[in-house]
Amino acid sequence: MSALSLSGIIFVLTLAGIFLGTLLRRALPKHHLSDNAQDTVRLGVGLIATIAALVLGLLIAAAKGSFDTQNTQIKQITANLILLDNILAQYGPEARPIREQMRSAVGPFADQLWREKQTRVTGPYETNAGAERIYLEIQGLSPQNDLQRALQSRAAQLSNDLAQTRLLLFVESDNLVPAPFLAILAFWLVIIFASFSLFSPLNVTVFTCLSLFALSAACAIFLILELSQPFTGLMAIASAPLRNALGSLKKKPVALAAARTSAARFGRKHGNIGAAIWLLCNAHRAAAEQGISKCRM
Repeated sequence: MSALSLSGIIFVLTLAGIFLGTLLRRALPKHHLSDNAQDTVRLGVGLIATIAALVLGLLIAAAKGSFDTQNTQIKQITANLILLDNILAQYGPEARPIREQMRSAVGPFADQLWREKQTRVTGPYETNAGAERIYLEIQGLSPQNDLQRALQSRAAQLSNDLAQTRLLLFVESDNLVPAPFLAILAFWLVIIFASFSLFSPLNVTVFTCLSLFALSAACAIFLILELSQPFTGLMAIASAPLRNALGSLKKKPVALAAARTSAARFGRKHGNIGAAIWLLCNAHRAAAEQGISKCRM
């Protein structure tokens, strides 16, 4: 059941609690509604309201933390893809087939990831054939100098980081609120709102205010349920940044050619290791600039 449906049911139950309190007020004898009885009921309801408020606050904080964690992991995957593509571009034309495979594998990779999280698959982990093939081809590159060996090592490390983050997303639970817990929370809300109308006449103003209070409580529960499902609903994490992380390979970037020229000059002065360090620094900077430009778009 969706978060909107569950929060709507709790809202209706809370309204039913308001009418239950009115019915009890009419049915009970007057001596059961004395001042002493009101004080006792208010103390008990105050305890329940405090517990419910604490629980709601903790649940919102936990759901927001889980949402932020998984959102950060998706951003990390996107950034690593961009950086890996830039490093392979600096490796040379030998890595161009790998870069083409990366672009064709991003879409199915995103589909598989979002499908797993949306359906909350509990089965075994399914490897992505495209990602596995890309990793093996990176390992199969034959570097000709220290520069290419450094770039290959960095590319292999990034592919391992991508796989690790992917596994963390797979094992990350959605922290769904258990149904018994929701039932207990709804029961608390019914008691609280029934007590509001138990000792006061129910007119239009009172009913309107109580309805707004009930709606606010239902909205809090809706927020918890939405944040606990980061890949579905109104506040779902968008897959577009990941799908569009890698651009077309039709045109060779001018900045890449300039970086290679600078690395060659730097290598003649300081050796191949120095050129490798130079290119790695430029790869990180290019990835950061590409990520910033995509965020602006």
